[in-house]
Amino acid sequence: MSSTRHAFDRALEELQQEILRMGSLVETVIYNSVKSLASQDVSLAEEVIKGDTIIDHMELDIEDKCLKLIATQQPIAGDLRKISTGFKIITDLERMADNSVDIAKVTRRLAGQPLIKPLVDIPRMAALTQQMVKDGLDAYVRGDVDLARTLNEKDDEVDHIYAQVFRELLTYMMEDPRTITQAAHLLFVCRYIERIADHATNIGERVVYLVTGERPDLND
Repeated sequence: MSSTRHAFDRALEELQQEILRMGSLVETVIYNSVKSLASQDVSLAEEVIKGDTIIDHMELDIEDKCLKLIATQQPIAGDLRKISTGFKIITDLERMADNSVDIAKVTRRLAGQPLIKPLVDIPRMAALTQQMVKDGLDAYVRGDVDLARTLNEKDDEVDHIYAQVFRELLTYMMEDPRTITQAAHLLFVCRYIERIADHATNIGERVVYLVTGERPDLND
């Protein structure tokens, strides 16, 4: 019985490590997508777009392992929460990667166009979001509910920057109609980053549920 338990614990630990590897890759993709936009680096944007397949495959592999653990081990209580939490986290990570691809596609669309303004707030918003993803994954590894709950405040900060950039870009569009197309694309980028932050807070919610069994709303 103890050897069976030991094997199951090892499988759960391996599952967690694979989720962390996927999360690390997603953090890099978020960074590269925004970097490609700020530096108008189309080749980097193409790397982000093509690399999405790797993340999709990782999600499917981890999903299969979660399902096999449920089917073969018939976990209950805390063990089932660990597996279901991992299952949901990889869904959030995959969607973050999809949003990063959307940002990279904007880089491709704006290729060769002078930016209407240097990008300062969008990279700042993205850096905060990357930190949210990292904190969410750290909270997951450590079972740190307090760290998980801090994602709510960071999400509010991201929302604040988003509102600020929205107003600024709207002013550009009203003052000069020639900026409308590019400003609209940049607004989409802000929205994609804001969605990534929402997915990061979802991870925080998963962690709170994993540790306490409660279902908080950190996006409120």
